[in-house]
Amino acid sequence: MNTTMTKRALRALVALLVVGAIFVGFKYADRPAQKDEIIISLVQDALSQFHFKPKDLNDDLSRQVMAEFLKNLDGNKLFLIAPEIAQIKAYENDLDDQFKKGSSACFDISYEFLQQGILRAEGMYTTLLDAPFDFSIEEFTASNPETIVWAKNEKELTDYWRKYLKWRVANRIYSRHAAFEEAIADGEEREPWDFEKEEADARQKERENIDEWFDNLKDIERIEWLGVYVNALTQVFDPHTEYMPPQQQEDFEVNMTGQFEGIGAQLRKDGEYIVVERVITGSASWRQGDLEPGDKIIAVAQAEDEPVDVVGWRIDKAVKIIRGKKGSEVRLTVRKKDGTRMVIPIIRDVVELEATFARSAILGEDKKVGYIRLPKFYVDFYKSTNHNCTQDVKEEIAKLKDDGVEGLIFDLRNNGGGSLDAAIEIVGLFIERGPVVQVKSYNQDARVKQNRDSRVYWDGPLVVLVNDYSASASEIFAAAIQDYGRGIIMGTKSTFGKGTVQNVLNLDDAIKGGQFSTYAPIGALKITTDKFYRINGGTTQLEGVKPDIVLPDAYEFIKTGEKEYPYALAVDEIPAAKYSLWNSDAYPSVIKASQARINANERMQKNREYARWLKQQREDQDIPLNYNAFKQWQDETDAMAENYKNLNRSDDSLATWSLAAQQRLFLEDTMTKADYQRWFKGLSRDLQLQEAVMVVDDLAQ
Repeated sequence: MNTTMTKRALRALVALLVVGAIFVGFKYADRPAQKDEIIISLVQDALSQFHFKPKDLNDDLSRQVMAEFLKNLDGNKLFLIAPEIAQIKAYENDLDDQFKKGSSACFDISYEFLQQGILRAEGMYTTLLDAPFDFSIEEFTASNPETIVWAKNEKELTDYWRKYLKWRVANRIYSRHAAFEEAIADGEEREPWDFEKEEADARQKERENIDEWFDNLKDIERIEWLGVYVNALTQVFDPHTEYMPPQQQEDFEVNMTGQFEGIGAQLRKDGEYIVVERVITGSASWRQGDLEPGDKIIAVAQAEDEPVDVVGWRIDKAVKIIRGKKGSEVRLTVRKKDGTRMVIPIIRDVVELEATFARSAILGEDKKVGYIRLPKFYVDFYKSTNHNCTQDVKEEIAKLKDDGVEGLIFDLRNNGGGSLDAAIEIVGLFIERGPVVQVKSYNQDARVKQNRDSRVYWDGPLVVLVNDYSASASEIFAAAIQDYGRGIIMGTKSTFGKGTVQNVLNLDDAIKGGQFSTYAPIGALKITTDKFYRINGGTTQLEGVKPDIVLPDAYEFIKTGEKEYPYALAVDEIPAAKYSLWNSDAYPSVIKASQARINANERMQKNREYARWLKQQREDQDIPLNYNAFKQWQDETDAMAENYKNLNRSDDSLATWSLAAQQRLFLEDTMTKADYQRWFKGLSRDLQLQEAVMVVDDLAQ
């Protein structure tokens, strides 16, 4: 992510925004321009001028935008009915012209229908939750709302709400029932299970939760809904281009500072759920270990207090109860990717910056394998005395060499990227002077980014560990190492696949000092301006980096990373840069031996078995609403998930050693020693890491 632009681009941006403001003034000379129309005009102009792959605004694109808009506006089909959808879709072939004109006509009618729909649905759920649901009848609800057609009328919509609420209440009853059965199995004395009482309690809890959700819905400002509309356009350009209303822009800028509080997780909204986007390395959640990207947060409890259901909440409101005083406990109830529920207790803390920096260990009984974990490509642009990942990695390499290691594992699993320059410099620690990555802007020749340091800091055997969440700068590093033949890449079927660069344009600059300045703030546009290419001419975009040694992955049959996005930029190639290959004659035999061990490892192969089951679980299916059938279905799901628990944790322990330099530090700082010991314990049970050690041993022969 780049947050600054070149001087040339900045001058062009200022010119564009000035023209845009004048354009809006002329366009609506017969009446005052509206804030919505100004935003639409400026976003459309910026997309046409600065996007890496600008698109023609035509009827085909218009239909794509409409489909995205309806999905984002009411994807669960809870608020609008078919006649209203028909009136909105009347604009289906006209959105391109409206965006060109800066017209908000489609948004205006959609916004009015949505506000009416929210009030209508409020009356429906209030009435439906007044009476018990009949859990004895045989009926089903779809797991995927995309398979459901829009309700023809209010009667059909009411029945859809009935099944939706019945399913949610069934989930609540089941959670209580499972806890009841577990307590009985543990020998606790309990009153007999009373289904009617539990059903009534579950409905009351559901009412409280839905009330909260609707309060939040009614608090959403018009400009935020406009963001949903405008982003239907940006999404069909690419998934990382996004209009950010003022509040969202502020949140984005806070995230860019790298300062995280509370549990240390980035969250996103997905329909009515708050989903974990990323677990911040070094945070309380990262140290606890159970919270994962893709987890849906169902409820939040303060220590042993009653959990508060947060389904349907706004992220900012949920964050307020997730955050808290350092040392206090929060318990998150999450729905995992396999459909099971888990309560995750986390002791709140500030992010431990030291844990986000490069750190190293020595692995193996003979102490010959060095290990460096790099959580992100960090750099402080403002203070030269602060941590820089290149210098830190260089120092860790020097320490490992002092301790006599003969091979090195460089771990980039879950490394979401960071500084491009840092990635280039760290590649330079392992190769001589030469090209590392190519960067291309729209309609311009690619620029080759070079490593200019001729010194090689590590010339021994090298294995790079990656996974689905190794992205951006991590992919640049892994691709360069692979293209040079400098080391062996190990990991899941591919890395994330993000090969694009974004810049942030502050739209307030367009109206500053002009006739529309009173409308400020109007937000910002995060826009894709460049694309990365490998030195061999390929791209990490969409494809990611495919490892030389593929490790079984629980999610290998599910689209992850950039592949999840329908409008991700396409894969293409440019001419290769000139570079010399490293001597890698030993790699084919080492790779073959590793794949044979992986194929023979029952625990690793169980990942593939789990992957097939998980794919089946995620496919469209009907969920039973008869409670006995629902309980049986959920029991079977939980039992299967338990069978596949801790798949990447080895039963055998890998020998893990601290460096001599660390041991001297431990004498002075017992807290640091305790932190490292916890880290060493995790490494010792890492199944993938154990195989990487054997690969390094083979390379060192």
